[in-house]
Amino acid sequence: MSKIIKSDDEWKKSLSDDSYKVTRQSSTERPFTGKYWDFDEKGVYKCICCSEPLFESQTKFDAGCGWPSFFIPIEKNCISEHEDNTLARTRTEVKCSKCDAHLGHVFEDGPDPTGLRYCINSVALDFDEN
Repeated sequence: MSKIIKSDDEWKKSLSDDSYKVTRQSSTERPFTGKYWDFDEKGVYKCICCSEPLFESQTKFDAGCGWPSFFIPIEKNCISEHEDNTLARTRTEVKCSKCDAHLGHVFEDGPDPTGLRYCINSVALDFDEN
C-alpha cells in the first residue's frame, strides 16, 4: 500500500471543515450527531480522505455510545493503532494506514468474536452501498 501524503492546504481543499478537524487534527465529533451512528444500510465504510475500505456493515453494532462502532476492520493492515495520552487516561487511537487520517479509538469492551469496539467518527467515513 502506498501512502497518500498531502499538505494541510490540500487536505483543507478536499475535506469539509468538520472532516478536516477530525481526520487531520484529531478532533472528535459530538456523540449522536454523525450521519452514520444510527445508520443500517449494507455496504462498506471507507476513509473520507483516501477512499480506503475500512469496515463492512455486517461488523457494525449499536454500542450506545453515539458513534458508529465496529468489532473488526476489513483488513488488519487497513488501520494503524497508536497510543493516545491526550486525556487523563491512555487510549488507543485508530488511523487509516493509507493516509494517516484520525478515525477514532478502539476499546476492549466490544462484542464477540473480537471483544473490540472500534469507535469511529462519522465525518471520517464515507459509505458505498453493496
